[in-house]
Amino acid sequence: MRVSASHLRSDIYRLLDEVLQTGVPIEIERKGKRLRISPAAVGTRLSRLVRRDGYIRARPEELIHMDWSREWKP
Repeated sequence: MRVSASHLRSDIYRLLDEVLQTGVPIEIERKGKRLRISPAAVGTRLSRLVRRDGYIRARPEELIHMDWSREWKP
């Protein structure tokens, strides 16, 4: 949806609520340029995890039966 800056100013709270409810961004035209108001992408906690190299990816049962003799240091 495109609106002018004066329309945004007169009805900002309703327009912001509409963006939050629908997820559709609003474009504002000001001095021949466009601005966009859009909801921030919110991911799940799992999607925000940082990839770590050097970890073991296995089921717990597989870890029990692994040969740990190279890793063990008394």
